[in-house]
Amino acid sequence: MVQRLLEPGEIESLDHNAIPRLLLPQARALFTARAARLRQLANNDIIGIPVGESMQGYLRLMAALVDAQAAVAASLPAHTFALPDAAEITLSLDHNMPPLPVSGARPASWRTVFGAILDQLEPLAAQQPQMAGVLAQLRELDAAQLEGCADAVLAEVTEGVDPLHAPFVAAALQVVWAMRASQLDSPAVQPLVTNTLCPVCGSHPVASVIRIGGQSQGYRYLHCGACASEWHMVRVKCSCCEHTSKIAYQSLEAADNQPAAAADPAVINKANDPSKVARAETCDDCKTYRKIFNQEHDFNVEPLADDLASLTLDLLVGEAGYARASGNPLLWFNAA
Repeated sequence: MVQRLLEPGEIESLDHNAIPRLLLPQARALFTARAARLRQLANNDIIGIPVGESMQGYLRLMAALVDAQAAVAASLPAHTFALPDAAEITLSLDHNMPPLPVSGARPASWRTVFGAILDQLEPLAAQQPQMAGVLAQLRELDAAQLEGCADAVLAEVTEGVDPLHAPFVAAALQVVWAMRASQLDSPAVQPLVTNTLCPVCGSHPVASVIRIGGQSQGYRYLHCGACASEWHMVRVKCSCCEHTSKIAYQSLEAADNQPAAAADPAVINKANDPSKVARAETCDDCKTYRKIFNQEHDFNVEPLADDLASLTLDLLVGEAGYARASGNPLLWFNAA
């Protein structure tokens, strides 16, 4: 029997109780997996995401930072990541607001996490003078400067933020929000009025991913750059303006330095097409794009790491006239 493909409108009309609407992060495993993926990417081991030499060193540095995140998430006491009062969470959910908003007041414990991450990086600083200099600058920031940088990172404001400092501040905030998000009751978290923002914290997605396995098989999820929660959005729908009429996909060809068999059409099948591991979903209604990574073609896709490594795709789509819909917390471009 031939199975008919559903149109976007039909998908939206399905019983959403059968589709996992929200995938909360498994925070302690998240950072370990992300660090491993960053090293794979830095070694140019991922056929669908070729990485130039100029980017490989940065990916290895970010892998070390993510290792520090993993260590801190595993070692700090549970109260560091305590949730707000139950009544406060219930009030937010009753009003279709994110229960852990990145706007407004944030837990003071994030500065403890920040300091612990810097401590974890000290052995690396002993080997790399440039890293030692950055860590020294970060330790010299006073409370007002540190909170100001955190405000800018969470609001995705690049002006006035030191691009060398921002990834380290973002890393601490990611640990706090991911660890807190992992403690929520997933079914209780309702979609926001706009499905383009994270229902857990209200941040923009960094990328989207097509998942495999269980009830998530074949569904597209948006991946939050702050708390790492993922929420369902139907395919072929702009994750910025939510229009469906002018969506297209751009991808990179297999890299010249990859094994010849990988680029041979005879060996490419539905389960391992390198050209579909990383693509840019462009929208001609709002002229923006956001990348989409496909676990059907690479089981180990990690949206934030893969987005960071695929800058060549950003350049390609940018030259075609599309603006990036949102940034990556581990890379800041205002280096002036």
